[in-house]
Amino acid sequence: MAKVIMYATAMCPYCVRAERLLQSKGITDIEKVRVDLDPVRRKEMMERTGRRTVPQIWIGDRHVGGFDDLAELDHEGELDRLLTQATG
Repeated sequence: MAKVIMYATAMCPYCVRAERLLQSKGITDIEKVRVDLDPVRRKEMMERTGRRTVPQIWIGDRHVGGFDDLAELDHEGELDRLLTQATG
């Protein structure tokens, strides 16, 4: 399975929804980076993604985006393929 990294905060409902969607796909090992606790990691997230909002999700080497982007990939039938093919 793919390595999944999710930049998140403690009180983010979209982070919770993203985690639940990934878990429903069998992904149980999600590396969560709490950007609300570490300003250096928040800066890292913004430099890597060009975005300020959470969640920001990486599957393998691919930046997926936020929850809406993840859900769209799932709706299009691409998320399963990405999760099984991606490595990181």
